[in-house]
Amino acid sequence: MQVIYYYEEPPESFSKSIFLAGPSPRTPDVKSWRPEALRILEAKGYDGVVYVPEPKPKNKSKFNENDWKIKAPKWEHKMLDRSDVVLFWVPRDLVTLPGFTTNVEFGHWVDSGKVVLGHPPKTPHTNYLRFMANKFQVPKLFTLEKTIDKTLAIIGDGAIRTGGEREIPLFLWNTPSFQLWYQSQKKIGNRLDGVRIYWTFKVGRNKEKVFYWAIHPNVYIASEDRNKTNESVISRFDISSVVLYKHAHDNLDSEVVLVREFRSPARNDSGFVWELPGGSSPNNADPLQTIVEEVFEEVGLVIDKSRFQPIISRQMAATMSTHHGALYAVELTDEELSWLKSQEGIPHGADYPDNPTGEQTYTVVVKLRDILYNDLVDWTNVGMIRSVL
Repeated sequence: MQVIYYYEEPPESFSKSIFLAGPSPRTPDVKSWRPEALRILEAKGYDGVVYVPEPKPKNKSKFNENDWKIKAPKWEHKMLDRSDVVLFWVPRDLVTLPGFTTNVEFGHWVDSGKVVLGHPPKTPHTNYLRFMANKFQVPKLFTLEKTIDKTLAIIGDGAIRTGGEREIPLFLWNTPSFQLWYQSQKKIGNRLDGVRIYWTFKVGRNKEKVFYWAIHPNVYIASEDRNKTNESVISRFDISSVVLYKHAHDNLDSEVVLVREFRSPARNDSGFVWELPGGSSPNNADPLQTIVEEVFEEVGLVIDKSRFQPIISRQMAATMSTHHGALYAVELTDEELSWLKSQEGIPHGADYPDNPTGEQTYTVVVKLRDILYNDLVDWTNVGMIRSVL
């Protein structure tokens, strides 16, 4: 275990890190709770970094008002950004440990995906902290040891990160979507010299899976010997799509199956997205199995796996998002095409009808010429369709 106090820097590489957030003593006569936290962590065999937002014991007398107002907050925010878990322990005492700054910090970090909250059972003025914890699925504990146990369970074995990589917390570092992007950068000699996490969007019963994420990276470009710092990187689960089609003598008369669905970002004359059947699965599961399931969910058709011809996997929107789309093709029988045409106007979707706020799709069969000469199908889907037809 390596303890990092005010103004100290963490090692160049580490596998896990904890920030001990909570009320801090401001006078020598008030006892800090953090030495006990360090003792418990050491006793449990924790071998990572611990950020302690207090002066090193031998340096306490050297701190002045300027430190508390300016230097200390800057250091704290830098290390909060780098930490894998922010452990909030709030033994609030309105006279000696009021924790006013702690309230602000908790509000800022509660939705970060890396917070654990603990406080003694009868601590005053903690109702709102628990309300916020419930809202953002933050674990709540009522002893310091149990709060530490939960923190260690979240961190697990950790993962070695070096330099700018240290600013990617484990919950994001361990996602397939981040690793697929970052390994592609490392493969060509680039490196991450720093990063700021803008936001994450989580899904699942307990919001445990990172679906979308956005970062502002500082990337060293090896081939150009320079750093690029003026862009954001957005990512999400990879997707699978399929061109379900019936070929015609005149290719422009070939028919393609699309799904029409209200999606909030739509910007066209219909207000709906018109796209190929497709979707994603957590952890980048088998793309073929994903598309078989998506075809059934979105258009109601069962097609055997063996009929799906793999085309290629490509990045979908390279200037903005890192995610890829795996494309397949299936030529339909006359009977299948006729049945799909009969489904127009009938809603389908994985969430329909049980979840009215979720997925609700409509099957539409469109000729290739109509796809090319209106604005309903976006360029990405046009490109996928044309790669097959």
